This record gives sequence, structure tokens and C-alpha cells, in this order.
Amino acid sequence: MTGFWNALPTEGRWLLSTVAIQTLGRGLTLPFTIIYLHEVRGFDLALSGALMSIIAVTALAVTGPGGTLIDRYGARPVLLVGLAAMIAGCALLAYATHPAVAAVALVLMGVNFGVSWPGFNALIASVVDGEIRQQYFGINFALVNLGIGVGGIVGGLYVDVAEPATFTTIFLADAASQLIPMALLLGPLRHVRTQGSAEGPSDGDGDAVSYRAILRRPAILWLTLLTFIAMFIGYGQMEAGFPAFARQVSGVSTQVVGFSFAINTAVIVLLQFAVLKLIAGHRRTRVMQVMALVWAVSWLILGATGLLPGTLVAAIGVLAYMGVFAFGETMLQPTVPAMYNDLATDRNRGRVNAVNAAAFQGGAIAGPIAAGLLLDQGWNAGYIATMVAGCAAIAGLAIALERRVSATANGVTDTSPIAAPAPATGTGAAADVTDPPTPR
Repeated sequence: MTGFWNALPTEGRWLLSTVAIQTLGRGLTLPFTIIYLHEVRGFDLALSGALMSIIAVTALAVTGPGGTLIDRYGARPVLLVGLAAMIAGCALLAYATHPAVAAVALVLMGVNFGVSWPGFNALIASVVDGEIRQQYFGINFALVNLGIGVGGIVGGLYVDVAEPATFTTIFLADAASQLIPMALLLGPLRHVRTQGSAEGPSDGDGDAVSYRAILRRPAILWLTLLTFIAMFIGYGQMEAGFPAFARQVSGVSTQVVGFSFAINTAVIVLLQFAVLKLIAGHRRTRVMQVMALVWAVSWLILGATGLLPGTLVAAIGVLAYMGVFAFGETMLQPTVPAMYNDLATDRNRGRVNAVNAAAFQGGAIAGPIAAGLLLDQGWNAGYIATMVAGCAAIAGLAIALERRVSATANGVTDTSPIAAPAPATGTGAAADVTDPPTPR
């Protein structure tokens, strides 16, 4: 960690040192927004669920245009607009007593989520490169989870549905936490540029930075499919499929479900640094295959809890599922964003990260829908089988991706003499296909 910190440029240190603090506010509100809408403001549960979906739908709609604006004007101004929308949305939601007001607030929050993923990823990639970029994404992920996890604990201890003012306070605190990244962008990071110059490489095609041209590249297309499925069977199940299965099939208490999320955060924070050391220099596609195997094991553990519902064994199994799943997350988050950015150029970095964000959001939207359909019909075994099949699909896509991505973008730093040379990171996209070096 000391070597990593010393290797970071000053801008990278500023970004990383404030991550946990600025995500603390998000952790305060994330688990309690639907409770606030339903139990505090009195909206019926169906309406509250529909309102919650506004964030994801808005984010997905905004991601594409946001990536284009990032490439044209840079990440800083786009992120500043997004952060301003988030502050306004949180403040408005804190006092929303009518569904229409809550809807406007959630749209504003969705605008921020739609531009923050590609914006901050582009900003990070402009500040760090090479092996340190993969380490940065992994450590950033651990710190995000730490901030959200601590925020969730604090929020759980503080809020009270009988005291609406407690919910007003946490939403205002979430708004205030957005001032930290805003201050960074206006202060220490004001000189960081992310957009490419007009004379940058165009890959021989004037339309090379368009979304169509980006998705024509086999490596990015296969990586995007992999990301979508990973989100569909991963994060897309965390807020719907997993809790529903744990309660209805495994028969565990809500306390066990809540504690499982604490285990998820703890495993990520405690193991991320060790995993980063283990995967350094290895092919990212191989790491993705191991992750798929780990996730398959986690889903089989969860499925087995349905054989002994309502027992201590089922409760232990639910907790074990979340711990094993979190271990897989520590392999996913350093590799996928780093590969996207190693495949990007300075001219299209915003759009490439927007493609990543759209795949993430699409999977996160489709996952709960599929889980609801399967579990509502009582197809419990089919639900677990679908998740395991998704893990197998990830492994297959990773194998296909390995044949289409350069060794450099795949995280291999010591290529063999017969491997095709890859351009330097940040100056152009690596070729999608190279002769692979000796596997590690």
C-alpha cells in the first residue's frame, strides 16, 4: 500500500483520500430511501417502488449523452453539473411530501448517477495508468464500500420512522457530502483534462469516437456483454433476488439479511488489497474466469439453504453466500474498469466509460425483473440455475474476450517477443487482437 501511495500523482491522492468520506452520505440514504417514501411519506409500496426505479431509468438515459459531453468538454464540467443535480435532488427529496416532488428529486439524482460513473472513471484514467490503474480501481472500490457500509450502519442507528426529521437530516447530509468532490474539482483537480485534442488519433475513421464505432470493436463488444451478464446475476440481484430468496425460500430473518450486507462490506474492505496483490500481472480475463467460478459456488451455497429453510444452517449459508460473493467482487471491480480504460483513447474515454456504465445499469435493471418473475412463479431451483448459467456465460465470454484483446489491455506487462506491440496507455487504443504471451 505504501508503494502504491508513493507511486500516485498528487491528483490521484486527492481523489482516493476523500472517497470513503464522500460516499458516507450515500450510505446514509441508500438502504432507507424506499422506507422513507413508503413509511414516512405515506406513498403506497407499489408507487414507492416505481419512484425508486426512476433513478436507474434516468441514469441509463443520461449515460450516453453524458459520455459524449465528457469527450467534448471534459469530465470536470459534466461532473460539476451532475453533483449540483445530486445536491438539489437530495435536498428536494428531504422535504418531498407529494409523489410528483419526489419524482423530480429522483430524476435529479439519476442525472448524477448517469454521468458520475463515466465521469469519475475517465478522470481516474487520466490521472493514473499502467498497473497502478488496476490497483487504483480496486482500492477505490473497497473505499466506496467502506463509506457506504459505515453510512448504512450510522443511518440504521439514527433514523426512526416515527421521527420524519431524522430522514430529512440524512438526505441533507447526503447533499452536503457531494460538496467534497465538488470542492476537489474546483480546487486541486481543476487543471486535470480528460478530453482529447482534435488532432488526436482517429483510427483512420472520422467517426471513430462514436458509440457505433466503439461497439464495432470486438474487444469492447465482448467486454460489454460480459459486464451486462455480471451485473444481471450480480448487483442486479442484491436489492431484489437475493433478499427475496433468503426470506421466502431460505426462511431467514430480516436481521440475517441485513447482517449479510455488513459481511459483504467487511470482506471487500479486508480482502481487496490481498486480491490486488495476487492478480497483479496476471491476465484480467483469467481473473474474470476465477470470479465466475467463485460466484457460481456462492449461488450454489444460497440454493442449498432452501433445503433446510428456517434453520441455523440456512442462516449460516446465507451469510456464507454473501461472503463468497463479495470475494468474487474483489476480482471484478479492479479488472473490468481498468480494461475498458486501457482499450480507450483520450478522444473516446468518456464514451467508452459510458458504455461500461450502460451495461452495468442495464444489468442492474433487468436483474430484479427476472428475479421477480422466476421467484413469483415459485421456480426457486430455476432461479439458482439461471444464476449459475450466467456464471458459466461469464467464463465463456472471458475466454472469447482473451482472444480479442491485446496483452497490455489484458493486464500482462511482460509480453513475449512474438506478441504484437501495443501503443502506450492514454495515447491510443490497443489493437483488439494480438498473439497472446505465455499464460500466467
